[in-house]
Amino acid sequence: MKPSRHPYLDHATPLAFAHRGGAADGVENTAAAFRRAATAGYRYFETDVHSTADGRLVAFHDPTLDRVTDATGRISALPWSEVRRARVGGTEPLPLFEELLEEFPEARWNVDVKAEPALEPLLELIHRTDAWDRVCVGSFSEARVARAHRLAGPRLATSYGVRGVLGLRLRSYGIPAPLRTGAVCAQVPERQGGIPVVDARFVRTAHALGLQVHVWTVNEPQRMAALLDLGVDGIMTDHIETLRTVLSERGAWA
Repeated sequence: MKPSRHPYLDHATPLAFAHRGGAADGVENTAAAFRRAATAGYRYFETDVHSTADGRLVAFHDPTLDRVTDATGRISALPWSEVRRARVGGTEPLPLFEELLEEFPEARWNVDVKAEPALEPLLELIHRTDAWDRVCVGSFSEARVARAHRLAGPRLATSYGVRGVLGLRLRSYGIPAPLRTGAVCAQVPERQGGIPVVDARFVRTAHALGLQVHVWTVNEPQRMAALLDLGVDGIMTDHIETLRTVLSERGAWA
């Protein structure tokens, strides 16, 4: 594989990502979850961001508070003064992404920008905190990550959205397809709708283009091992102890 094109990826692979901090225990995307992952030895964290009505950037997956907190309502329609009172699992407060950057200064963050209003506040925060080497911006929307790259330039690491992944998949079959320049990785599910996304051909094609392949969200040890055998560069998991055990048994826990 070609050398990494961005300092975000300057760690020995395979990378171990704590998905939402390790969502298996039910307090996903909270400071408590990320502390637990950090204690377990994780240095790469995956999270999501939404913007409140008054422009505060919250680390949270869903557009509404309803599923995992004791509150209700759409985050984008509520001020931070209300959102901050919600508790994940009835106990843990929602963190601002800025707070997470400050509390975990050595961590690398994979940030899924869930809605367009969160993009520019995220880029402003990365600029203000000089966190260019610590954050990779992703989204299902290829247009959103392309816009992030246009606004920030090559100092920002980005992954492909759905359209970019499709282009990479087509290229792996020898079918010419356009690909956005500037992405440093493809972050993909193992399968989509029953159709395989990640196989040896896909990984070889990505590596030939200098891209890393990170697979989400993998929780079974057998699947982790199979993907590592294919040569993927990173795995995102809810079960952080399981992934650590699999990598340790292979001598690959860094």
